[in-house]
Amino acid sequence: MRRFALVWACASCMLSAWSCGQQTWEAAMQAGETAVQRGQFAAAEQIFAAAVKKAEDFGVHDRRVAVTLAHLAQAYSAQGKFVEAEPVYLEALKIYQEIHGENHLDVAAMLNNLGVLHRKHGQFADAQRLLTRALSIKETLLGPDHLEVALAISNLAAMHAAQGDGAEAAALWARALAIREKQLGPDHPDVAKTMMEYAAALRKIGRAAEADGLEGRANAVRAKAKS
Repeated sequence: MRRFALVWACASCMLSAWSCGQQTWEAAMQAGETAVQRGQFAAAEQIFAAAVKKAEDFGVHDRRVAVTLAHLAQAYSAQGKFVEAEPVYLEALKIYQEIHGENHLDVAAMLNNLGVLHRKHGQFADAQRLLTRALSIKETLLGPDHLEVALAISNLAAMHAAQGDGAEAAALWARALAIREKQLGPDHPDVAKTMMEYAAALRKIGRAAEADGLEGRANAVRAKAKS
């Protein structure tokens, strides 16, 4: 209880300091991001909600409105408020599409976030459509070996794993692993994490020996990082 009280007091102080002394959109965004870094997502939600109104002073179709909406949606999502997050992400997506057109990394980011939400709701057809579009945009703009492409592939793999399609999930995680090893080297924590995800998919489709090998490699990477 004491720890909760201290966290809430800190969040309240942050809100009070911002509302009383820092009235700009930039200050609101900084305060919201600080709250997120501290894990104070309820405070971040309140700050970003107020920041949306400030961003709208620049014009309701200004990119800063979309940026702020995306942060607000992330604060909702971090609290498990997926129903609240979805329309906010959709509004941010609409603004980004109006500003940039269909093929832009901002658009891909919102498609990705919406796809992850649909996956969490078990709406796999919508999730696959959104995540596939996000991946296609990133591949077109960044090339096939970019880390952002690996992230998009991993999200699509997680969607297939969630609906029980282990073979497709394994194939996608193999792609993500290849990109991350190429870009980050064999001893990076993200590489180890992807190995474990790939191994889990392999195990579900009866390829236990390969899974064992990947898990061993991942554990070796993690042990090396700790030493």
